[in-house]
Amino acid sequence: MNNSQIATLKNYEAVAWGLLSILWGITILFDFVPFGVGLVGTGLILLGANIFRSLNGLPIKGDNAVLGILILAWGGLELARPILRLMFASADLDWVIFAVLLIALGLILIGGRLFRRAEPGSLLSTGKE
Repeated sequence: MNNSQIATLKNYEAVAWGLLSILWGITILFDFVPFGVGLVGTGLILLGANIFRSLNGLPIKGDNAVLGILILAWGGLELARPILRLMFASADLDWVIFAVLLIALGLILIGGRLFRRAEPGSLLSTGKE
């Protein structure tokens, strides 16, 4: 990585942290902003940072992508609580949301393993490389 890429990377990280700080401050300061909005925004910022990194030829952070997807899903589920209440009337919604997030994490982990490019000699290698 050359010096201009490092400077670009630091700029993206600073902007992302600035956006996260502003978003969290607004979510905490104003009670009328639903918690789910803060979560959706956080997920979008994490995913957006990876998109900008990728567009500029910088390596993406897989952990930020996974966290971004899970936080985005969490925010969507928080905003969908009224609908979830109708679907799971007798369940504790916190456990329903947690269960859905666990399923999403499992799917991400399995999908990441299955769709990863196989390195020659690895278990996923077909031997036709």
